[in-house]
Amino acid sequence: MSEQDVKQIVLDIIADVAPDEDLGDLDGGVSLRDQLDLDSMDFLDIVMELRKRHKVEVPSEDYPQLATLNSCVEYLSPKFA
Repeated sequence: MSEQDVKQIVLDIIADVAPDEDLGDLDGGVSLRDQLDLDSMDFLDIVMELRKRHKVEVPSEDYPQLATLNSCVEYLSPKFA
């Protein structure tokens, strides 16, 4: 699976968790929580959706690696290989 595919998976999940957010102007290198109105429950929902939809487990100690869109793609890409 390409990095673009992984990015789209993440964006699709964010769109479902935070449907009122505009994802068109996201800066991949800036914290998602700084750019979007995401709280800790939204973040956990994103992690749970990754597990439910794609069987991808993210241990809690790895949560900081999901801070930005770019870091999400970097961290998740090998898990979709």
